[in-house]
Amino acid sequence: MTDLSRWRLSSSDLGVHRWVYLKEEELDTAAKQTDAERYLLGLDLNQLGEEVDENLPKTSQSYEKSARAGWKFYSRLQLPQGHWACDYGGPSFLLPGLIFSMYISDTPVPDEWKLEIFRFLTNHVNDDGGWGLHLYGKSTVFGTCLYYVALRLLGYEKEVPLLSKSRECLLSLGGAIGIPQWGKIWLSCLDLYGWDGVNCIPVDLWILPTWLPIHPSRWWVQCRVVYLPTSYLWSNRCTKPLNSLLKQIRNEIYCEPFESINFARHGNTVASSDRVRSVTPLLRFFFFILTIWCNYLRPNWLLRYANQKVSKLMKMEEQNTGYECLAPVNKAFHVATTWFEEAESERLQRHRENIDVYMWMGPTGMTSNGTNGVQVWDTEFSVLAAVTAGLSDDTELNFSLFKAQLFLEKSQFRDNLDDKFRQPRKGGWPFSTKSNGYIVSDCAAEGLKSILTLQNECSYPKLIDDSRLKDCVDTLLLMQNSNGGFASYEKTRGSEYLELLNPAEVFDRIMVEYSYPECTTAVLTALSKFQKHFPEYRKSDIQKAISGAHKYIIKSQREDGSWYGSWAICFTYAIFFALQSLEAVGEQYKNSKRVQKACRFLLSKQKDDGGWGEHHTSCEEKRYIDHENSQVVNTSWATLALMHAGYPDPTPIQRGLDLIQNRQKPNGEWLQEAVEGVFNQTCMIGYPNYKFYFTVMALGAYKSLYLPKIKE
Repeated sequence: MTDLSRWRLSSSDLGVHRWVYLKEEELDTAAKQTDAERYLLGLDLNQLGEEVDENLPKTSQSYEKSARAGWKFYSRLQLPQGHWACDYGGPSFLLPGLIFSMYISDTPVPDEWKLEIFRFLTNHVNDDGGWGLHLYGKSTVFGTCLYYVALRLLGYEKEVPLLSKSRECLLSLGGAIGIPQWGKIWLSCLDLYGWDGVNCIPVDLWILPTWLPIHPSRWWVQCRVVYLPTSYLWSNRCTKPLNSLLKQIRNEIYCEPFESINFARHGNTVASSDRVRSVTPLLRFFFFILTIWCNYLRPNWLLRYANQKVSKLMKMEEQNTGYECLAPVNKAFHVATTWFEEAESERLQRHRENIDVYMWMGPTGMTSNGTNGVQVWDTEFSVLAAVTAGLSDDTELNFSLFKAQLFLEKSQFRDNLDDKFRQPRKGGWPFSTKSNGYIVSDCAAEGLKSILTLQNECSYPKLIDDSRLKDCVDTLLLMQNSNGGFASYEKTRGSEYLELLNPAEVFDRIMVEYSYPECTTAVLTALSKFQKHFPEYRKSDIQKAISGAHKYIIKSQREDGSWYGSWAICFTYAIFFALQSLEAVGEQYKNSKRVQKACRFLLSKQKDDGGWGEHHTSCEEKRYIDHENSQVVNTSWATLALMHAGYPDPTPIQRGLDLIQNRQKPNGEWLQEAVEGVFNQTCMIGYPNYKFYFTVMALGAYKSLYLPKIKE
C-alpha cells in the first residue's frame, strides 16, 4: 500500500475533487493533512491533538446536546469550499470501465493508483474469490470478470493469489461467456469477446425522428448517455489491437478455448448468477430486425451520417460537463470512443485530465465514485439538519452554515443549455457539482429549501436574490409529470412500455424516467415553503402542482401503509419523505388514516433495542427485510417520519433516539454501518454522510419539531 500520510484532497471552488499523492520532494513544503483528509483516509484524528469529551454521550445527555456534539464533529470534516466529501462507491462496473478506457487510450495509470486499487479489491473480495454487482452482493460474472480483467491490465500476474482465486470463481460461474451486455461491450473493445455476441446498439437510433416513441431522447438520461457512445463502439466494431497480454487473458476467462467459441450464439447468454430480467420476445424480434438492417440493408453513407450525429451529440455532452460527463460509466465509454475515433487529440487529452475526478481514495484503497461526488446533495441536507437542531445561531458552530450557503450560491445553475435533449435547469441545483451540468429535481428542491431556510428564516446574508429563487420554482414546475409526481433528472418523456426494450439484463426500470415519492416530496415541500415567503408568485400554478403531487403521494402508498424507496434503503427512507408531503398539506396522525397506516407499518418494524434496521435486499425484493442489526440511518428516518406525522406516543420515538444517542462515540461521531443507498432496484451505493446529518436532524427534531407538534 501507499503511505497514507502523503495523500491530499484538492477541491475547486465548485467542489470538483481530485486526490493527489505527494512526491518525495513535495513533502517538506506541503500543508499538513486536514481533519477531513485524515478522516476520509481512515487515519486517527487524535494525532492532530483535538480534545475528546469522554463524558459524551449516553441518554443522560439531552437530544439537542447530542445533536450539537454530532454537528461539531461533522463540521470538522467540512472542506474549505463549504461542502463535504465522501466515498460514493459500491457498484462493481465503475472502476473497471475507467481502467479499460485508460488501457485502450494508452493513458498511463499512476503507480500509486495501481497499488491502492489492488488493495481495495483485496479488502472487498468475497470469500469465494469473486465480486458482485456491488460490494455487498454475491459474486457474479459481471463483477468478477470486470475486476479480474482490470487487475490483469494493471499489470498483476494471473498467479497472484487474489487473481488466481477470482479466476477460479469466474470459471465456476461459467466464465466470461455469460457476462451481461455492458461487460460484453467492454470485452469486445479489448478483443476479449466477439462483437457478433453483442446485441445490436446501432447509431441509427439517433437519427430517427424524435416523435417516435422509441427515440433515445425519450429514455432516462443515465441510460441514454451510456447507449450514445456504446452505439458508436458497436456500430463500428471498435477493437483494441490484440497483443500478448490480451491473448493471455483470452485463455484465462473462458471455460473453453477462445477460438472455438461461436460468439454469435451468445448475444442473449447471461449467467444465472447475474440475470435480473430476461430479454423480452419483443426485444429479441427488435434485435433480429436490426441485425438484418445493419448487416445487409443499411447503406454506408447512412452509417457515416449516423456516426457524425452520434459524435456531435457526444461532443455536446463533453462540452456541457467540462469533459467530466454525467457519470463514470459514460465517461469511460467516451474516453474509449474518442480514442477509436480520433486517436491522439486535444479532445482525448481533455478527457484524460478529467478521469481523476471520479477516483476516490479511502481507508481500504482506491475505487471510483458513482458520480463525481455528492457535494450539493450532502450540503443541502447538512444545512437543514443543523437548522433543525437549532444550530443556526450557535456562534461557535454556525460558521459552517455560512460556508455551506456560499457553496450552494456558487453551485446554482444560472442558465439553460442549447441542447434540445436536456431539461431546462436555470435556477436549479445539481446532485454533485455545477460542472457536472445536470439538474436533479430533488436536489433543486432541497437547495431551494436550504436557501429559504437560511436567508428568509434564519436571517443569513442574502447571497441569492429573489429572482434566482423564482427561477428555481419556474424550472421545478416544468418538471412535474402527468401523474402529479416528479422524476429525477427530467420530466418523463416515454412510456413505461419501453421497458420491454430494456437490454441491460442486470437493471430494472432504466429505460424511462419515473415519478418517485422521494423526489415528489422534495418538490412539494419546497414549493410549500416558497409559497409561505412569496404567497403571490405563480400562486395558482404552485397550488396546482402541490395538489397534483399530493395526489401522487396518496396513490403511490402501498396497501400495507408503506412507500417503496428507489434511492435509498428503502421503505424507511420513502416513508420519511412521504409523511413530510402529507404533513405539508395538513395530513397528520390525528386526522389522516393513511398517516396512521404508515405509522403502524413503521412501528411494526421497530426492533427490541428501539431502532430500525432495513437490509438492502428490501430494494431487490420490494418487501421490508430486516437487517440483523439496527442502523442509525434507518432509525433516523423512521423517527423523523413519526415526528413529522405527529405520532402521539413519544415512547417509540424516544427509544429510537436513545439508540442513535447510544451509538454516538465520545468525540461526537457515528461509525459507518451498512450501505445506505440504491439505484435501479439492484445496485447498492454508499452515502456515508447520512450517518452524520440525518442523526443530527432526528435528534434535533425532537425539540424543534415534535414537542411543539404534540402540544398542539
